[in-house]
Amino acid sequence: MKKLRLLSFVAAASVATFALSCDSKSTSESEETVTEVVEEAPAMEAPNTVVDIAIGSPDHTTLVAAVQAADLVETLKGEGPFTVFAPTNAAFDALPAGTVDGLLKPEAKADLTSILTYHVVAGNVMSSDLSDGQMVTTLNGKQLKVTIKDGKVMIGDATVVAADLAGSNGVVHVIDKVLLP
Repeated sequence: MKKLRLLSFVAAASVATFALSCDSKSTSESEETVTEVVEEAPAMEAPNTVVDIAIGSPDHTTLVAAVQAADLVETLKGEGPFTVFAPTNAAFDALPAGTVDGLLKPEAKADLTSILTYHVVAGNVMSSDLSDGQMVTTLNGKQLKVTIKDGKVMIGDATVVAADLAGSNGVVHVIDKVLLP
């Protein structure tokens, strides 16, 4: 009987030892923590078109309203390239009273489009590409004369007050007058 007890005790101890050795937790092992690092690419901003440059400028709200009224936004957001001579709000304010309001009316869309396309040249014309006496053909088919004197650049009778605002589809030059064909 003693043998049977001893045998039972050994069997029980063996089973207990086996069960403990199969346990996944071990007091002598340290736990590993795996941290996965995920890098996020920065959000890609859509490149600024010549229209986006005007939209982003507080000095060109009248020009933006005119471009919208003439349905030229999608055209000027197109592939281009375009060179835009962009009159400031002050330039529009200098027109005779009622002129801007009249041009923004639906029945004046053709006249407005003609005036706006007179401010746009096909191509990416940087200020360094301009020369005194040069004639540039606008999108409405008419030409504008470039005058450079004493470091001052003029397009028609408008002075360039900020040059070479580069966009993804062209360049904007800010001018101080509205050009009338």
